[in-house]
Amino acid sequence: MENKLSNSSRKFVRSEKARIRHQFFDVKKQKEMIDNLYKSLLGGEKTELQKTEIKAKAVEKKPAKKSAKTVKSKKAKTKA
Repeated sequence: MENKLSNSSRKFVRSEKARIRHQFFDVKKQKEMIDNLYKSLLGGEKTELQKTEIKAKAVEKKPAKKSAKTVKSKKAKTKA
């Protein structure tokens, strides 16, 4: 039996295949794009778009620095 994809991956594949079929009217181009989709999921190769998405997510996850005002207000509450 082949590699089984998780449910979230299956949902992603379905939505991407639908997007590809709506975007490209050429059947050969559709098959090529869908093959590339499966290669990227099963083969582990990361496309340039995926690499940029990963970098963007990493930037978003950085915690925000606390401002000096929030630190002072916490100290004032502990003294009172």
